[in-house]
Amino acid sequence: MTQLEIARRGEISPQVAAVARAEQVEAETLRQNIAAGKVVVPANINHQNLVPCGVGTGLSTKVNANIGTSSDYGDVNTELEKLQVALDAGADAVMDLSTGGDIPAIRRAIIAASPRPVGTVPVYQAGVAAIERYGAIVRMSADDIFAAIEEHARDGVDFVTVHCGVTLAAIARLKNQGRVTDIVSRGGAFMVGWMLHNDRENPLYEQYDRLLAIAREHDVTLSLGDGMRPGSLADATDRTQVEELITLGELVQRAWDAGVQVMVEGPGHIPLDQIETNIKLQKSLCKGAPFYVLGPLVTDIAAGYDHITSAIGGALAAMAGADFLCYVTPSEHLAIPDAADVREGVMASRIAAHAADIVKGIPGAAERDRKMSAARQRLDWEEQARLALDPEKVAKVHRQRATAGAACSMCGQFCAMDLVAQYLGVKTGRS
Repeated sequence: MTQLEIARRGEISPQVAAVARAEQVEAETLRQNIAAGKVVVPANINHQNLVPCGVGTGLSTKVNANIGTSSDYGDVNTELEKLQVALDAGADAVMDLSTGGDIPAIRRAIIAASPRPVGTVPVYQAGVAAIERYGAIVRMSADDIFAAIEEHARDGVDFVTVHCGVTLAAIARLKNQGRVTDIVSRGGAFMVGWMLHNDRENPLYEQYDRLLAIAREHDVTLSLGDGMRPGSLADATDRTQVEELITLGELVQRAWDAGVQVMVEGPGHIPLDQIETNIKLQKSLCKGAPFYVLGPLVTDIAAGYDHITSAIGGALAAMAGADFLCYVTPSEHLAIPDAADVREGVMASRIAAHAADIVKGIPGAAERDRKMSAARQRLDWEEQARLALDPEKVAKVHRQRATAGAACSMCGQFCAMDLVAQYLGVKTGRS
């Protein structure tokens, strides 16, 4: 039975109870939101060491870290290193997007090592296997795609991105749209190429009930992928993107009817002034299902700094109601990320998520900031490090550039807080 079905029966599963404790929310309120489809708890019955987390209404904004090999770089060791870096940096989930090396072995190693939910894009494996078997991605069969999905489910993957909304109707919109960047989704490109070559509808859409049966059996949360997402500001919120979103809204309801947990993925590249509109549109068309956004990136020219670009967009998106932020690393658009990039990406997205959680009124979010300010006023450096999103960096930077006094080396003996405290009689680290 899925977490959705358990919640609908009025029962609180051990996973839901654990999420409620971690989030400081009432378990019954959480159960109701899961039953309504507004929260998902990705928890494949085959993921043995999972510490569950919830994504959706009333919960803290979650951050996902993408890892995985490419055809040019990476193996199981590099990805396990990235996994550990992502977990240490505070990622709530990871996705294995491997397209190179022994893909099944890498995925299984990541699942075995990760206490956090693990996501994948099964069509990547199906496409790579099709090249090896048949010489081209477009020669894979519908059965090949579903076999990959079922294999991932059996292995313990907690959520899968499936590009069900890439339909012939969406392609027709794309042809007439005049986009600058056409399709930037790798999975979306796989499906569009297959559909055009075979002159057939998307099997993930056409045989959606088959997908739902697999997901329900293993309690895999479907992450309805945005294969038509905009890859540039010029393409944001166009007819092609909205055409797909309308279809995804219909598929959300069908998933709920089948007892399957589901969330929806969103763009992408969006100008600042369109972010709130995109979130509200998704929430309306998809009836409040959790929304999982890539970034979004708010400018196209920040190569090398796109973790910052996406954090700006992510904070606005989460404030407007997005529930799950997929990080973007400094190497986005340039190269596959290494471990250092992974850390930077996670931290940037965590900053965005926390900034939004303060506005959302998430329990403990604003109080943590208040405590940090009080610790700064006291010049209590140990407490500041403890409260910081990145304690390791706080301690390291302060230690490397320390002064003889209690203040930091930015102001030294002219520390405003310390000077004023002496006259107000407030105790600080110096007094």
